[in-house]
Amino acid sequence: ATKAGKPFIGVSINYRLHGFGFLWGSTVEEAGVTNLGFRDQRLALHWVQENIAAFGGDPDKVTIWGESAGGWSVGYQLLAYGGRDDGLFRGAIMQSGAPASSSYANASSWDVYYNNITSAANCSSVTDTLDCLRQVPVDALSSIFNSSVAASASFRPVIDGDYLQDTGANLLRDGKFVHVPILHGANHDEGSAFGTWGINSTDEFLDYLVAMGNTAEEAEILAAVYPDIPELGIPGTLHGRPPVNSLAGSQFKRVCAYAGDAYMHAPRRYTAEAWAAYNVTSYSYVFNVLVNGLSQYVGATHFQEIAFVFYNLDGNGYDNAVAVNPFLNQPETFTQLARMMTRMWSSFIVDQTPNNNGVTALKWPEYTTEDPKNIVFDVNVMEQAYLEPDTYRGEAIAYLHSKYFE
Repeated sequence: ATKAGKPFIGVSINYRLHGFGFLWGSTVEEAGVTNLGFRDQRLALHWVQENIAAFGGDPDKVTIWGESAGGWSVGYQLLAYGGRDDGLFRGAIMQSGAPASSSYANASSWDVYYNNITSAANCSSVTDTLDCLRQVPVDALSSIFNSSVAASASFRPVIDGDYLQDTGANLLRDGKFVHVPILHGANHDEGSAFGTWGINSTDEFLDYLVAMGNTAEEAEILAAVYPDIPELGIPGTLHGRPPVNSLAGSQFKRVCAYAGDAYMHAPRRYTAEAWAAYNVTSYSYVFNVLVNGLSQYVGATHFQEIAFVFYNLDGNGYDNAVAVNPFLNQPETFTQLARMMTRMWSSFIVDQTPNNNGVTALKWPEYTTEDPKNIVFDVNVMEQAYLEPDTYRGEAIAYLHSKYFE
């Protein structure tokens, strides 16, 4: 960023996770101590407003930025308090995460988990169970949250009527979000990180869909819009079907197409469409690069854009038991793409447009209702990027929108 003439200050924040940040149930709801992880983030943003000038920063030029759970967190800051603009940020970046969800656990359905947790903490017999939990040592409480008593619990955002006043999908549809520019996207083969292996027949695919919370009728529709045609599935790096007796399963690409869309691509498109509907600036991307160390069964999966965005050519933090340097022994186009992406992100943070990057003549267009486009980052094309209409798997994603988000 500094070499590009667009320096900025980075601030990383901590917030409570799991049961510490997203405990739920009727008792929690009545006490108003909901979505604490998000409230921690909000407090950190207020801290930035109050203190960043002391570090040479400008409180009027804050961009919030996150990936995966961080991307979802950024999204829910945009929706907080019915989209109330508290002047905490002027832009947002969401990588592989968007707040377009419509499925949330109600408080009463969570009571069984809350009761299990209080029982395990020897707090079930007291009048104020929440206060009792606060007295439990952190390590002991963490062990309980991670034990079998809460194994099926979902520690996620909840609609509390305060911080989160409706479903993410409804808030987006109604324009109840902070109307600031966003840069957001997803990776081409997200589904390889979220799909189930070992599906070998349509009957097994239908069973999988039902296990994911769909009705039998909905599963039949999903099987129709996600047909068993490998050329239409993902990862794109896997040509044809996996070999017979492969652990992946002969319908792996079908499963991954659905999973990637349900978790990442459908929310990303729904969010882009909401921004466009309210004439707010949005830049949408798809990252499609198979990095060093990953197989064709994984493809351009979740998280893989991170090293490019941070220009981490040395692979700092990657050389361990589960990852290797994504740039090792790769062609110069990998470095060129990393340079372009990091400068686009820097340009957006500083100038609220990715197009003042000084690297490429290719202009990343704003996403509009009339002409919705993504920029696709790909080391195998000229300039390492191209534009495409945001229409891939159109019928399937439209059905996901109608089922999950409306």
